[in-house]
Amino acid sequence: MAKKVSKNARVAQRAANAGSGKDHVKVIKAVKDPATGRYTYKQMIVHKDKVKDFFAEVK
Repeated sequence: MAKKVSKNARVAQRAANAGSGKDHVKVIKAVKDPATGRYTYKQMIVHKDKVKDFFAEVK
């Protein structure tokens, strides 16, 4: 029979995995092509702290 993992053990394990995938988000930005006027979408996965930088950069 499998043992149950206590809540405290799971919290400690989450702290040990800091910097994992839960700190990243997918961001999508519409970029207008000046020649044709059409929009393209730029999408990336960035760290939560870098989201403002992603939207601040030009193209």
